[in-house]
Amino acid sequence: MGADAWRLALAATALMALVTGARSAFGLFVSPLNTATGLGLAGISLAAAVAQLGLGAGQPLVGWLAERHGAVRVIRSGALLLALATAAIAWAGSVPMLAALLLVAALGSSATGSNALLIGEIGRRLTPAQQGLAIGLVGAGGSAGQLLLAPATQWAITQQGWFWALMATAALSLLAWPLAGAFRQAAPRPATAVAVPLADALRDRRFWAVTLAFASCGFHIGFLTMHMPGVIERCGLPATLAGPWLALMGAANIAGSLAVGWVLKRTEASAVLAALYLLRAAAVAALLASPATSAALLGFALLAGATYMAVLPPTARRIAQDFGAQRLGTLFGVVMVVHQIGGFGGVWLGGWLADRQGSDTAFWSLDLALALLAAALVWPRARRSAPTPPPAAALRPAGT
Repeated sequence: MGADAWRLALAATALMALVTGARSAFGLFVSPLNTATGLGLAGISLAAAVAQLGLGAGQPLVGWLAERHGAVRVIRSGALLLALATAAIAWAGSVPMLAALLLVAALGSSATGSNALLIGEIGRRLTPAQQGLAIGLVGAGGSAGQLLLAPATQWAITQQGWFWALMATAALSLLAWPLAGAFRQAAPRPATAVAVPLADALRDRRFWAVTLAFASCGFHIGFLTMHMPGVIERCGLPATLAGPWLALMGAANIAGSLAVGWVLKRTEASAVLAALYLLRAAAVAALLASPATSAALLGFALLAGATYMAVLPPTARRIAQDFGAQRLGTLFGVVMVVHQIGGFGGVWLGGWLADRQGSDTAFWSLDLALALLAAALVWPRARRSAPTPPPAAALRPAGT
């Protein structure tokens, strides 16, 4: 990749690290927030689940605004909104107020560093040969943010208290301001292929197979980011294990995302996707069959981390192959809406089941079933190619 391409890819990676790392570490605030406010785990889970829907619903709008007003303005406005809403969470006195603040923070997060925004910009600005590595870096960036921010947030909560740790998280969002400048310097590349009309793509079974599989990913990740600290406590293990657990999962996913970017150069995207969902199912099955020990949970962090955001590059590749890179940002916005509906289910249902049963076994069983279903939906099969431009002769009027 050239200098501008590297600058864009690294800026997108840093934005993903910033946003995903903070969102992944938010689960560390659930228990102290519950203690301080008395809102209850079920109420906080419902508020966070509403935010998951907002995170998805805002992404098509963010993509449209970036196309109309430029990514720089969108990212900087989103960063300011995210910082203000995150800081205000400390004063949430009711579940509706907490839900409203988390929803605003989610919209700011979408504008600052969402998959649809960043992958859409990469698709519009980089060549197909550059996109695989760039998207792999973005996926690894989410894990790098988790690796850095999860233990840092745990330390801040332990040493300074949850209030000041939350203020630091809010201030950190403003780092997106200088990173946005890279999106001004990299010019969009000219379109070289005819894209499938949007309406046709939205009626295509291939699109919905990949999208519904990705919704199971939202279900799985939503639970992990919000409830794994609680899972660790319900297993009778020290609460301080949560920070290292999240960091270890992030480290594993850096390796997983980069490895998938390399594998995609040699293997068809559907086969990679199916293998990742099967690995996720195997990780959950192993967790269910293992005793509740620190070693077992850390082993699960490694396996879960290998697939955490590694499904992102092959999902984007499948959509670009089937429907054209020019539609990638818009279509990925739709994909993320469905993904966040899955995230709503994972966050809300995970908290509700834990509150009602005092156990996570039922949730893990459902998560296992959905991972197997996702693998079936994306299983390699004969695919139609995206339409290619007609030859120039076919565009001339008859008789010329």
